[in-house]
Amino acid sequence: MDRWQAMRIFVQVVESGGFAPAAKVLHMSPPSVTRAIAKLEEMIGTRLLVRTTRSLKLTAAGEGYVADCRRILAEIAEAEDNAAGSFTKPAGLLTVTAPALFGRIHVLPVVLDFLHQYPEMQVKTVFLDRVTNLVEEGLDVAIRIAALPASGLIARRIGSIRQVLCGSPDYFARFGEPERPEDLIHHRLIGRDGLYGHSEWLFGRDSSIRVPISARLICNTNDAAIAAAVAGWGLSRYQSYQVAPDIEAERLKIVLADYEREPVPIHIVHAEGRMVSARVRAFVDFAAERLRRRAGVNAQLWQGV
Repeated sequence: MDRWQAMRIFVQVVESGGFAPAAKVLHMSPPSVTRAIAKLEEMIGTRLLVRTTRSLKLTAAGEGYVADCRRILAEIAEAEDNAAGSFTKPAGLLTVTAPALFGRIHVLPVVLDFLHQYPEMQVKTVFLDRVTNLVEEGLDVAIRIAALPASGLIARRIGSIRQVLCGSPDYFARFGEPERPEDLIHHRLIGRDGLYGHSEWLFGRDSSIRVPISARLICNTNDAAIAAAVAGWGLSRYQSYQVAPDIEAERLKIVLADYEREPVPIHIVHAEGRMVSARVRAFVDFAAERLRRRAGVNAQLWQGV
């Protein structure tokens, strides 16, 4: 077995979480997969995986090696695509990642339209609320809602969104509306696990206004925090796209708009390579145009560029 095939098997074992699941994906027998990994470790001269009867874990060397394998295999696939002509015709599998709620509301409709237009394409969506590593995780395109640090990624800005403070009309009828950020110390607040800080919220374009926060309710998902606000329990902060349907339906109302922070940019990013495949180029162009169009429908909550 050549080293390229052994690397492919190793990556599949890691991604599948075991030898038997990987064997099923690869249409191999489990003993063949086990022998391939053992041969690879023998060639390299180090242990890559720690096996027990119940678990499979990467060693420190294995963690670095699997990242290198993913990168090398991606480059091989790119070279094969180039030779086969897929740099001129969109075809094959494309993996797209985005924040969970933004992905479901805005990216999925774009993906469905894209599949209608390009029948030879297959798209896998990975919607989750964490920053992904495109190269190490084998992802092609990401939608990022944040100011981007310097990296080797190619980014195209498609718009920006606001960070808004919301409550239900029922809540404001009972407790009144805050007129300044400092008034929030007298209101019931809904916190978010890991988002916007537990101890203080920042306001103002330059984030110079700091308000201490004591939230009696802390939710670990956006949906739960939105539902609590719609139910009239208290106030919370959201990315504007997350609450756009509730704002439009008047289930929620934005307050302290004059004290909002600088809008957060939205980018489409992909890994930089010698050549960009037709499937990546086609999706980035298609998604940028469609997402900007969706932004135009709701310009006050999501601004296109």
